[in-house]
Amino acid sequence: MLQGLFNYDNPVWRFIGKFADIFLLNILWMVCSIPIVTMGASTTAVYYVTLKLVRDEEGSTVKSFFKSFKENFKQATVIWLFLLVSAAVILFDLYFFIMIQTLPSTFRTIMIAVFLALAFVWLGTTLFVFPLQCRFYNPVKRTLFNALFIALRHFPAMLGMLVIDLGIPALALFVTAVLQPFVFLFGFPLLAFINSYALVWIFDKYTPKREGEGEWHVEEAEISGETGQE
Repeated sequence: MLQGLFNYDNPVWRFIGKFADIFLLNILWMVCSIPIVTMGASTTAVYYVTLKLVRDEEGSTVKSFFKSFKENFKQATVIWLFLLVSAAVILFDLYFFIMIQTLPSTFRTIMIAVFLALAFVWLGTTLFVFPLQCRFYNPVKRTLFNALFIALRHFPAMLGMLVIDLGIPALALFVTAVLQPFVFLFGFPLLAFINSYALVWIFDKYTPKREGEGEWHVEEAEISGETGQE
């Protein structure tokens, strides 16, 4: 019994080991995101590792993180800067129509609704774009389109991920202090790890099967590009 308990292949130890990896990922993500402009590459690298963790694939967390960080740096940075600029535009317009243009009018109501819808689209696209960047090789424009496509096609999964990603920090900050140590120690990589369970299920629908594993559905092929996960 004791031999099984201290066996590192024991599910309990593997579970603890994954949380140790997430803690390490949180440090790497925070350090590599300090310049702000590199946050896209570091977020992509986090998802590269968490997708491997969910699949129980072997590999060094540090080496895998920096491998993805280096390989995706240029394209992930372009995507990140595009998302930052678009977020700034959406937030400015919402601020303008809500806080400055305060006189009631049909036009004001329509514009607020439009930019709230754009903010929701932005959230959905951002949720999938960095996992897609680490998983598939595609041009920036195609990666952004695919992220939006998946967010809309898998709307219930997208909503669930948004609830988790926004709900856990909100609960920790405003409701219960019990979650605060977990959020502090594991941070964004914990959310990425939870998201990765849904992402693996979704991405498997768009990934070519290897020989002997079944057929790849041709109607799903347009989203794949080349697979980048090892």
